[in-house]
This record gives sequence, structure tokens and C-alpha cells, in this order.
Amino acid sequence: MTIFTTNKKELSTPTNSKETRQGDEVLAKLKSIPGEHAVAVGLSGGVDSSLTAALLVEAGWDVKGITLWLMSGKGSCCSEGLVDAASICNQLGIDHHIVDTRETFQKEIIESLVSGYKEGITPSPCSRCNRFVKFSPILHWAKTNLGLNRIATGHYARIRHCDPQKEKGSPQKKSKKRHLLLRGLDPNKDQSYFLYDLSQEILAKVIFPLGELKKSDTRKEASRLELKTAKKPESQDLCLVEHHGSMKAFLDNYLPPREGKIILETGKEIGVHDGIEHFTIGQRKGLGVAWEEPLYVIEIQASTNRVIVAPRSKASKQKCTVGVINWVSIEPPTKPIKVEVQLRYRSNPVIANLTPINASEKDIKANRPFRCKLDFDSEQFSITPGQAAVFYDGEILLGGGIIESSEN
Repeated sequence: MTIFTTNKKELSTPTNSKETRQGDEVLAKLKSIPGEHAVAVGLSGGVDSSLTAALLVEAGWDVKGITLWLMSGKGSCCSEGLVDAASICNQLGIDHHIVDTRETFQKEIIESLVSGYKEGITPSPCSRCNRFVKFSPILHWAKTNLGLNRIATGHYARIRHCDPQKEKGSPQKKSKKRHLLLRGLDPNKDQSYFLYDLSQEILAKVIFPLGELKKSDTRKEASRLELKTAKKPESQDLCLVEHHGSMKAFLDNYLPPREGKIILETGKEIGVHDGIEHFTIGQRKGLGVAWEEPLYVIEIQASTNRVIVAPRSKASKQKCTVGVINWVSIEPPTKPIKVEVQLRYRSNPVIANLTPINASEKDIKANRPFRCKLDFDSEQFSITPGQAAVFYDGEILLGGGIIESSEN
């Protein structure tokens, strides 16, 4: 890794306010955290991570900023983000370190993403990035190079350190202390879905100051502290999409056109495509075919290079298999349990019976030797292989894994 460091400067004085604000409670909690108050903050250059660093500084912590250099060129997490992160550190008077992780990002995210799309699945890059590129590497680098044992990020999620046997409503009794991962208090910004793959070791050393705030509060606090990123627009797409302009443009850089057939579920050929990587389960728009009723992608066959389409009624399933599961807030269950399942980031949780099944070689190789069957109370539209299925018990994230297949 190549390291770039910005020297520490004096901390600017924030604007004082006599109004009651949500940030007061956050500051009080940050001040009450036991142990040494020294932390490395992952800075993307956006308002969320900027405020995270600012609140920790205001709470009296010794703060260092770390920005991961993931890609070269245009993109909110690349050149522009690096500049904004450095500017915030300069404003706050804290050291800023840029860690070159482009090689890791290329291997763990880009190559994995391309491979997944080539195989006809729709990968979930953000969860994988958090596990392989961000949290563990930042913590390791901070400990090795700065002697820091804690990190903080601007994610909207919470962590509760507790004795799980005292947790009411938990679907399974546990025998040891665990660090529970909880939804953020703002239901419109909760990002726990993308954090399901974090280990207990990581959760023990992570701080999420914004988990107690709403996004509107974040903007207000950033304005109160006169942060340079207070009014910076929020990123709307994956970093790869912003970097390349579209997911299609990104994939076209890595996969050559491969003409194949678009087939009705009945077997009738109704069109052609230039690559299965441009389709996902449940897709309606952009199919390039005209039919007497709306059609949706219900299956992608990598072996035959075919895209199978059908009316919407055929795009819903009631069961699915989930693999490479990471159990977060509970021990792996040994018998069926009832859970709430979130099948995509912006979807509402739905009830399902979760039944543990034998692990596959893929699960074991990934050091996640857990699989399960989910049987939903009602049919679910567009259950997509490659995406994450995340299990909850109310606000507590129990665990999650990757959807492998679905069935009626």
C-alpha cells in the first residue's frame, strides 16, 4: 500500500448554538465510551463521514482521518472524494492519511463483480466491499501504522455491546457476550443491510456516531460546525456506476458482447441480447422486445447464454436458498426460527421461516460454513441470486448471506 499523509493543523472553532439539538446526545455517548479515546475515521469526502470525524473531535477524541484510494479518475469515492476528505481534515485540524487500496479493490470487488455478472447473477458489491476492502483493512492499517485500536465510519447503524442472554425477544438463547448490530434510528437511511458481513471482532472496535441521527440532523450538525461538506450532494449510485457513467458501461469494459436469445418461459424465442450481464431478475425495462403484455426477467442461464422472460405473475417465488451466511448478533441456529428478511436495500422486511441446511464447499471455503432455506409467508417478487438476504429480529440484525436460488 502507498501512503500519503497531510500534516495536522489547528482545529477551527465551530459556531455555537443555544438550541437543543440531537447532536448533544451523540456527544454525550461518545464522551462516555470506556477505554482510550483515540480513533481512526474512514473518510469518503461526503457529509456523513465528515460529521463523524467532527463529532468525535468535538467530544475530545484524538482523531486521525483515513481515506481509501479505490479507483483513479472521476467518481465520488475517488479523486473528488480524496480532495474533500483532505479539506475536512485540514478544517478539523487532524492528520489525514490516504491508503492506496486500488489493487485490493480491483481483485475483491471489480473482478468478483465481473465474474458474477458473467455467471448470470447480480452481485452485491457494497456488502463485499465493507468486509474485504474497508473495515478490516482500515482497522489493520490504523493499528499497524498509527497504534489505534478503534475505527469510526459515517454509516447509519448502531452497535450494542451486551450480554445476549438478557436480550428480550431474541429468537435463540446465547451463552456468551456478543456485539449486536442494530438498525440506524432513521428508517430512511438505515444502512445495516450492507454491514451484515462484519465479524464480532470488527464490531467490538467500530463506532457509528450517526446511527442515532436522522439525515436531516446530520445536515444541521454539519452546518452548525460549518463543515465544508455540509451541503455536498449525496451520492446516488454505486461508486463504479458514478466512475463509469453506468453499470453497462462498466461491464462493457470487461466483458465483450455475447449475442444470445431472449426466450419466453414457454420456449418461444422473441428477441436477442448482447450479453446476459445486462439483465437482472425482475427487470422489465430495457429488454428490447415487444409483447402483448409486460414481460419480466425470471431466469438468466449462463450455460446457454439465454435470458428467460415471462409475465409478472411468474416472477414471484415463495422460497429461496441462502449461502455463505455470517451470523452476527446470535449464534448460528441449529433448528428452524422465524425471522424478518430484507431482500434488497430499499425493501421492507418480510416474514419467513429460516431452516438451517448443510453447508456447501463454497460456504466452507468462504469461512462462512452456514446455509439455510427461507420459506416466506407470501410470494416475493424478484428474488435475485447474488443479492444479500439479511435477517432481522426487530431492530437487531441477526445475520445475512447471499441468495443462491429461488423456487415456488
